[in-house]
Amino acid sequence: MKFYSTNRKSKPVNFQTALLTGLAADGGLYMPDVWPKIKNLTGKNQKFGNIALEILEKFIDIPGKELKGIIKNAFNFKVPLIKLGKNLYVLELFHGPTLSFKDFGARFMARIMNYFLKKSSQKLNIIVATSGDTGGAVAQGFYGLSNIKVYVLYPSKRISGLQEKQIATLGKNITALEVKGDFDDCQRLAKTALSDQELRRKINISSANSINIGRLLPQMVYYFYSFQQFQSLYSKSYILNPIYVVPSGNFGNLAAGIFAKRSGLAIKKFIAAVNLNSGVPVYLKSGHLPKNKTIMTLSNAMDVGNPSNWARILDLYGHNRRKIKRDLEAIMISETKTKKIIRDIYKKYNYVIDPHTAVGVAAALRQNQNEAKIVLATAHPAKFKNIVEKIIGVRIELPPTLRKIINKKKKSVILENNYAVLKKLLFH
Repeated sequence: MKFYSTNRKSKPVNFQTALLTGLAADGGLYMPDVWPKIKNLTGKNQKFGNIALEILEKFIDIPGKELKGIIKNAFNFKVPLIKLGKNLYVLELFHGPTLSFKDFGARFMARIMNYFLKKSSQKLNIIVATSGDTGGAVAQGFYGLSNIKVYVLYPSKRISGLQEKQIATLGKNITALEVKGDFDDCQRLAKTALSDQELRRKINISSANSINIGRLLPQMVYYFYSFQQFQSLYSKSYILNPIYVVPSGNFGNLAAGIFAKRSGLAIKKFIAAVNLNSGVPVYLKSGHLPKNKTIMTLSNAMDVGNPSNWARILDLYGHNRRKIKRDLEAIMISETKTKKIIRDIYKKYNYVIDPHTAVGVAAALRQNQNEAKIVLATAHPAKFKNIVEKIIGVRIELPPTLRKIINKKKKSVILENNYAVLKKLLFH
């Protein structure tokens, strides 16, 4: 399989090149040139790893034995589908080591990058921008790999304390860069570095953001896996196609869902649940995507004004807004509503959700309650302990992975919102 650029001004490449470069030479995002039809993966109660192998081997050309080993090592945690109420389900994607759905893409990417680098005896520099959870997942996923250095750019004072600890307490091959700006500034700096041909001539550089196709392909797997779990709740004679509600910031998670649908998964439609920073609801109404300066919200990982993966979604639908709207609706949820949903879900179901998942649940509850909806729970509520405890009035126990880091000292480098400063640091 080849991967082409959404800008369509550079030659298609193989998966290894797309993975290790991150961004196409013309600044576009890589996309598969064909969509293989993946059939008969639902209704069999297959294990997550078996589903992952059957999907990923169609996109990634490496021997099955090696790919199977990477999958087994990367996805070593549970992925339960929880039924909350009539036609309301939550897919818990936060049981990985950093308690975020980003663990799926980051852990797989780290291992498959390492596989290719070992074969070529190369060194690689990863640059990643984060609005919260990506940084921790990437830092943990790549930590200790001797042939990869990771630079994590995160917005100063705009992520939770525990999210920052997951990024900035590791050291070794992980450098935490605390940027004086917001996430869009971090993303701009990272993209500028990846497009800097002078920098690329000096060092091997790639991305671990969802602009890298290596992040999105493994995220397809949990759509197929959750669909299988969902279908098993019904008799085989009655097939119901659910709506997936995806808390969305940079739109990588939702793009992976559309990838799954293009590959044959019978998803009815998607709802992008967004906070007040997103311009996507405006685009779906007007065709214009505003680029507003972001403000801080409770769902900080979604504080994205200019979503990178929107380019992939536009490409998938030929830049046809009418076609996009057939499959996708975007619903903006306010801060007041986010707090109310966290409180209501706890009172009604004795179930605790984080602010991002709350945005998803709120969007789901605005729709026809006779239609089944699966909300992607993207982060463990303990990562937002102070926020959630204040809302529900109940103490949240920290999981062991967070207890280990809570008292660790931060090791970050303060970085001016200036590309020349970042470039100088990367050259050293």
